[in-house]
Amino acid sequence: MRARKVRFIESFGILAAVAVLAASLSFAGAHAASGTIVALGASNTYGKGVARNQAYPAQLEAILRAKGHTVRVINAGINGNTTGQMLARMDGALPRGTSVVILQPGGNERRKGKDDTAQNIAEIQARLSAKGVRVIMMENSMFRGLPKQSDEQHMTPEGYRMLAETISGRAESALGR
Repeated sequence: MRARKVRFIESFGILAAVAVLAASLSFAGAHAASGTIVALGASNTYGKGVARNQAYPAQLEAILRAKGHTVRVINAGINGNTTGQMLARMDGALPRGTSVVILQPGGNERRKGKDDTAQNIAEIQARLSAKGVRVIMMENSMFRGLPKQSDEQHMTPEGYRMLAETISGRAESALGR
């Protein structure tokens, strides 16, 4: 009888330890954000000149996952896109459940002689806001000082990594709301 009591108490102790461990793991996981982020932009979103896993969206996903977030970052960058083209393809680029869009307007309007950037950005932001999607603006000024390829326009893999690190805090905040 005494041996059964000891085994029961030992078993209860193991179960209690497992319960405490499970509770602490679920509590720790409660702080990790999850969701889908879409990186909508032009060539510096696409990662022109580097492998797909070296573009900033892939590197951002790796950074956020390393911090414990269950997140998917979709690269919806297209080389040469203007904000008008981004606006036209935006709905098709966002899967259901997208919670955050990182918008990188690029500089293609200037190159193509268009002057509707501000209106297009405002329309993109309004449509996303109406869907409850948070927007992180990635201004071209964020690219200053980052290592660039020989074209002096697009980043190197290291430059894209640095960009991903810079934007990661804003992405975490947007996911956590």
